[in-house]
Amino acid sequence: MKAYVYTSYGPPEKVLQPKELEKPAPAANEVLIKVVTTTVNDYDWGMVTGKPLVYRLIFGLFKPKFSVPGMELAGIIHAVGINVKGFKVGDDVYGDISEKGFGTFAEYVCVHENGIAKMPKGMDYIQAAALPHAGLLALQALEMAKLEEGQKILVNGAGGGVGTLALQLCKLKNCEVTGVDSGEKLGEMQQQGFDYVLDYKKEDFTKNGIRYDVILDCKTHKSAFSYVKSLAPKGTYVTVGGRIGRLLSLAVWSKISSLFTSKKLQILTLKPNKGLERIGELFVQNKLKCLIDGPYPFEELPHLIQHFGESKHQGKIVVRVAN
Repeated sequence: MKAYVYTSYGPPEKVLQPKELEKPAPAANEVLIKVVTTTVNDYDWGMVTGKPLVYRLIFGLFKPKFSVPGMELAGIIHAVGINVKGFKVGDDVYGDISEKGFGTFAEYVCVHENGIAKMPKGMDYIQAAALPHAGLLALQALEMAKLEEGQKILVNGAGGGVGTLALQLCKLKNCEVTGVDSGEKLGEMQQQGFDYVLDYKKEDFTKNGIRYDVILDCKTHKSAFSYVKSLAPKGTYVTVGGRIGRLLSLAVWSKISSLFTSKKLQILTLKPNKGLERIGELFVQNKLKCLIDGPYPFEELPHLIQHFGESKHQGKIVVRVAN
């Protein structure tokens, strides 16, 4: 089978190389999946580049633990282990496999049966690959914030997969949603339905005096105190990612701020695939759909990881592995 492998950290287009590998065989509780589509996520950037350095505590201090990156897929089951009960050969499946391992940047991958779910009828492989990780970051973050009808919401880093899905979830509760990202993404964001859009290079939302009931941050780059100032009374800030130093500071300040304000600062720890059934239901009801960047051919994958790392993508980058 074809796969992208790497043995050292560095620029994706330098260290990630195509290679022929032997097709794996599933263990007793695993399924063998033919990968039809995969995606590019923040973990993939961190796994390949080794940056930020804290990622090396997870993926290998001096060299990568995993030879094949990739954490999200949609595909077809080609074989099942002897103890697998919930799936059969031919089932269409999807999911974020990061809790059970990695390896979706290959034509085939073995995954524990608890790491995937069956695709709902009517869902195509492109949307199926794009929804699990970004969709559940958005869903779990808004659940953590206890989103209510008609609230004023701001999404920072809104032009990517999480932001566009969070917008749709907020609109189900008739919320007013402001999206913040780079100027070249604002036109598409307006078409997606954001009520207001801000170019972060021209306007700092933490200094414009506007207060929000919920701030969902995909790019935590500022001090915790600046976010507190941008929250309405009893407002909630939830981050799903950003600079490690800022996240650590936020974790400390969240405890301190709770002593003198009703505003909340929270960090989401994603629970992979928890709520995926809800995401599938919303898709089938035509209430949720991911903005797709792609799909691109498998051969472009190293370049696409670099593209992701430079934040040039709009929506979710999807890669077609097989026809």
